[in-house]
Amino acid sequence: MVWSASTRYEVDPAPLGLALVHDLLNTISAGRPRAADLLDDLGDAQVWVDQALDSWARGTAQTAAQVRLTENDLEELRGLRAELRCLLASSDGDGPRGDDADVAPAVHVAAAALRMDRDGRVVLEPRGQGWRYVAALVLLEVFQAQRADTWRRLKICRNARCTTAFFDRSRNNSGVWHSTKTCGNPENLRAHRARQRVRAAGS
Repeated sequence: MVWSASTRYEVDPAPLGLALVHDLLNTISAGRPRAADLLDDLGDAQVWVDQALDSWARGTAQTAAQVRLTENDLEELRGLRAELRCLLASSDGDGPRGDDADVAPAVHVAAAALRMDRDGRVVLEPRGQGWRYVAALVLLEVFQAQRADTWRRLKICRNARCTTAFFDRSRNNSGVWHSTKTCGNPENLRAHRARQRVRAAGS
């Protein structure tokens, strides 16, 4: 499976269908040097959607519809991404960070249908075309993750220079950095030096 947005930031994808949401969150421009925003250009966005839907289908053993994006779809997908990132950032008490802080929140509504499968199970299926189909699939996965209590493990790196989304696999769900080495240690060192300067100024 190819989760191109997350793997470029060297983070392991979230489990099962939540990996689709995780990958959408990481289509942002981040890292050093800055990687491209995969939803900024129609060609890049189409490649991402094709790969992401294929990976979602393989990972969940379900069928995904083919989606053809237009320029109008890109703004909606960026809005959905920003909305989800703001939700995750606010859940850890820090509020929106980075480019997400400049995006006005919007309430995304997506359509889904109830259907009984061959095994007699009632399943929710996304409806719509273009960004609406992607949004429906993403919100269904958020809904499933919230029910399974795995949603709270999807987080935004607390390093304001990074803001990569990561899935916290720590036992007590206490992770705040997508990478302790690249984000945690430098941030802790900066905080330590700042405290030393304050103490030195006060002595």
